[in-house]
Amino acid sequence: MLCAISAAYTLIQYPKNTHFRANRFAPSTFRVSAVASSSSLDSKATNLEYTPWLIVGLGNPGNKYHGTRHNVGFEMIDKISQTEGILLNTIQSKALIGIGSIGDVPILLAKPQAYMNYSGESVGPLAAYYKVPLRHILLVYDEMCLPNGVLRLQLKGGHGHHNGVKSIMGHLDGRKEFPRLCIGIGNPPGNMDMKAFLLQKFSSTERKRIDAALEQGVEAVRTLVLSGFSDSVTRFNLGQKYKYHKV
Repeated sequence: MLCAISAAYTLIQYPKNTHFRANRFAPSTFRVSAVASSSSLDSKATNLEYTPWLIVGLGNPGNKYHGTRHNVGFEMIDKISQTEGILLNTIQSKALIGIGSIGDVPILLAKPQAYMNYSGESVGPLAAYYKVPLRHILLVYDEMCLPNGVLRLQLKGGHGHHNGVKSIMGHLDGRKEFPRLCIGIGNPPGNMDMKAFLLQKFSSTERKRIDAALEQGVEAVRTLVLSGFSDSVTRFNLGQKYKYHKV
């Protein structure tokens, strides 16, 4: 059986202790290629198989950017780390990472440290090194097209002029078929400069909605990791869409 890490049904065998099996050397760009298989996976195999998830929050490193709108992706990773007890204590491929699990599923949390516009320099090598399929790379980032504090899970999509996502797509062979958790931050008021808006901290009212969104986001990630894109994700998106609509 010939396998590529972007295969739709490629699974990687892991023991219960969720240690990742990694490539010794990783390319700087995650190449996506086709798969040829002479047999299907044996569902009756005695050894359980787990497909790892690479969950990446986008943001800028440093205290200067802590708590700003453009860094909510980092905040979500921190929240998952705290909730699931996964320590972010290693630097690899220009990213702060932590390895653990949600249920029995191996999880790699990552916060790229090469600034937003160069996020792909971390994601491409990490995906290749840990043999993570394209369909299990979850990006978490800010989205101005959504109201503040509203979340949306997507199976795939373009970069939407988000430079961090654009960089990652460039390091994933130009592919866009990976899931995203978008965190709404709203649009700049009036004629406010977009960059100034992104690098500004939330107001107290906005902060309350973001904190609530982070709590809900952790549960959404758990559902996605353990159940995939099921009907529950559709219900989640619908509930998010209307949660702040006045009756």
